[in-house]
Amino acid sequence: MINRKSIFQITITVALGGLLFGYDTAVISGAADSLQVYFKLTPAQLGFAASSALIGCVLGSLMAGNISGQYGRRSALIFSAILFFISAVGSALPETLNWVTGSTYSSFIFYRVLGGIGVGIASMVSPMYIAEIAPPSKRGSLVSCNQFAIIFGMLVVYFVNYGIALLGNDEWLYSVGWRYMFASECLPAGLFFVLLLGVPETPRWLAMKGRMVEARKLIASFNKGDDFDKQWKEIESSLSHQGTKVSPFSKAILPILILGIGLSVLQQVTGINVFLYYAPTILKSFSSSTTDIALLQTVLIGAVNLTFTVIAIYSVDKFGRKPLMMFGAAAMAVSMLAIGTAAYLDAIGGYLLFFMLLYIAAFAISLGPVTWVLLSEMFPNSVRSKALSIAVFAQWFSNFLVSQTFPMMNDKASYLYQEFNGGFPFWVYGVMAIFTVYFVYRWIPETKGKSLEELEKLWDDKNKDESHGSPVTLRD
Repeated sequence: MINRKSIFQITITVALGGLLFGYDTAVISGAADSLQVYFKLTPAQLGFAASSALIGCVLGSLMAGNISGQYGRRSALIFSAILFFISAVGSALPETLNWVTGSTYSSFIFYRVLGGIGVGIASMVSPMYIAEIAPPSKRGSLVSCNQFAIIFGMLVVYFVNYGIALLGNDEWLYSVGWRYMFASECLPAGLFFVLLLGVPETPRWLAMKGRMVEARKLIASFNKGDDFDKQWKEIESSLSHQGTKVSPFSKAILPILILGIGLSVLQQVTGINVFLYYAPTILKSFSSSTTDIALLQTVLIGAVNLTFTVIAIYSVDKFGRKPLMMFGAAAMAVSMLAIGTAAYLDAIGGYLLFFMLLYIAAFAISLGPVTWVLLSEMFPNSVRSKALSIAVFAQWFSNFLVSQTFPMMNDKASYLYQEFNGGFPFWVYGVMAIFTVYFVYRWIPETKGKSLEELEKLWDDKNKDESHGSPVTLRD
């Protein structure tokens, strides 16, 4: 029998998808130099090797909606675990497993894209699965565990890469050691696959597929002590009008989809991946930090990110989604505008690291975990998988755009750098953070403590108000 304790255990299992998300996207950091030497890569080829997983992420996010909708949330996660495992082995042995491409380099790219597809699927399905099994009172903190797992996965692989690098000299690392870095993902991927075999399908997916007896049994076991009958009636009501397939682009759903896309895009265009991907470069370019000191400071950034994500886990169901989002975005705006202004005035000092850490801390208690909480719970049952897939696609695409444009804006030979002394991109991200505060205040409702079906009714009521000509302000 599944109980509240089991829900937490299931959440930890499913959140391994988030850990693999972080692990797979960060493993390349320790192997980049080795790949360049081993494959004799040009800078452009090395850049593509590092970013090729993003192509898979975009593809995976698009595929995830159909896979999780047709075959189930659990099956989609099992599929992602298999892709993670294949990618790990193939990336470590691209010559031996070169069955579908011409060169060893293209074989490596193929397996990195496969891993990216797994990341894209897991990044969408893991928080959705957790949201669909979590009691309303605990949903925010449980979904936030997925964000914690992502960051933890990044930190784990940094230490794994460092440990592998200590096993031999540079010659060994360039010829053999980098393979161990990619192969190390086999362990968490295999564990993820095995543990998923012991978790159930989500009750809401079972109900959508007409498997009402199984769904009702799971809802009852997940909600001991809660008003089970009330919640079951809400689920039945939300599914009763689904005689025809509902499109995410239908008149009733499109406004919610637009808000979901807006949250996804704003999470990225406020600049988080600039610090996650380019922190050492920023610290070295704006200060006298050496490479070793810059890397040490980057570890500090990761530790702050992890610490404040834990704070968010304990805060999101206590203080609510909107206050955390608005407070965090405001602090992010202050940090970015301060960095940009200091750079423009050529007044960068030791406080650069302070504002970077303030930004990371603010993101970690707001846009990092809470965006995923909102995305996982805001869409109606009938279109949740497809709508969330579209929103996550927008997120990955925005990630790609920010990651590609920052180096160009930060290039010391560029017009923007010379005109604004490197401050321009940080001003852009700061303005986007200010807009995020307004966006959340004006259009995003508070979802704390409401069941997924109550949220669905909330959106229905808002749409009805709008159809009758009443002004709609989603601040309830």
